[in-house]
Amino acid sequence: MNTWLEQLRAWLEPYPWAYTTLVVCALLLAAWLANWVTKRVLLRGLRRMLNSLPLGGEPHEVRLRVIPRLANVIPAIVLSAGVVAVPDLPGHVVTIVRNVCTAFIILTLALAFSGAMDLVNQVYQRRADAHNKPIKGYLQLLKIVVFTIAAVLMVATLIDRSPLILLSGLGAMMAVLILVFQDTILSLVASLQISSNDMVRVGDWIEMPQLNADGDVIDIALHTVKVQNWDKTITNIPTKKLINDSFKNWRGMSEAGGRRIKRSLYLDQHSVRFLTDEELGRMHGFTVLDRYLNEKGREISAWNSDLEERGIHPVNARRVTNLGTFRAYVENYLRNHPGIHQEMTLLVRQQQPGSTGLPLEIYCFTRDIRWAVYENIQSDIFDHLLAILPEFGLRVFQESSDAGVTAALMATAALKHAEDGASPSA
Repeated sequence: MNTWLEQLRAWLEPYPWAYTTLVVCALLLAAWLANWVTKRVLLRGLRRMLNSLPLGGEPHEVRLRVIPRLANVIPAIVLSAGVVAVPDLPGHVVTIVRNVCTAFIILTLALAFSGAMDLVNQVYQRRADAHNKPIKGYLQLLKIVVFTIAAVLMVATLIDRSPLILLSGLGAMMAVLILVFQDTILSLVASLQISSNDMVRVGDWIEMPQLNADGDVIDIALHTVKVQNWDKTITNIPTKKLINDSFKNWRGMSEAGGRRIKRSLYLDQHSVRFLTDEELGRMHGFTVLDRYLNEKGREISAWNSDLEERGIHPVNARRVTNLGTFRAYVENYLRNHPGIHQEMTLLVRQQQPGSTGLPLEIYCFTRDIRWAVYENIQSDIFDHLLAILPEFGLRVFQESSDAGVTAALMATAALKHAEDGASPSA
């Protein structure tokens, strides 16, 4: 081989640049060939071998991201080792080429490490409890450290100086580095607190009105937490905001298995009155009211009998009201509703009357926490209550509008028109 090269050099001696160009081309060809052999032969065989193994239940396809990137190191090594064989090349050119190749190898290794961390995160996310303890933020921090070290080594290699010289100057640059990485440091602390206190998980429904976030957490990273709102928009919340500002996490509702209904019926206070004996008899037709009416009847009878024995005026006697009976009906109706969670709080209560009427609040929990099912149950309950109110002699309060006046005017106009039409015939 050496004899052949000597003969080739002697033959091209009249053209010294030709021999140098030929050697450079051969070196580039060798680097390309090494890259091709590595990626097309070795990696293909490795991929087939891994695909034949039962790795994590996915034998069909194994995505190799780290090894192909590491394969780029081979041509750089070939160029770095072969550049010294190029004749008539100045020493500083050889040094530059070797330094650039070394810097490229360092960068390639850093990128391969980054790909490996992504692969680790993907494998970790397959765990059933991965959404409880996400590690993406920690892996991102590790990437930052690795790329910082790689940057120092690359600069030291390119300027052909020891990295210790650059590292010795970092002490004076700490203030600048802290200022530059301030958000990263704060985000890291926030991530640690969020993880240790189990404040947020992937899949949680959180509500943060000050940042217009109301939806499911889809990603927790070092610097940001992604929330997909109910209108399908994405809100990126800085991780440190979850520590500094307040937010609501609806995970407790999901884990408890009940979703709260808290809504009021606004009743017209003028419609509240005592029930007559005839109306009481009709109320016994409601099955859910039998027990209430019997107990209330015995209680009121005992009270009124005691008043009669003491000779107290009958105005002090007690009677059943339509509002109290309706309130008992609503409570017993909810107690027997299949969609209401009976092991959780269930209240039907009056609130402070106001200009909008007397609020009768229904406070209970549905068994199904799914949004659509929850809304259907809630709507069905209030549809029924609004429709059955007249049976108790109650009316819903509604602010007045000009509808009544308009109807009266139209009726008056129609009557006048009818009278005008009848006048000629009269």
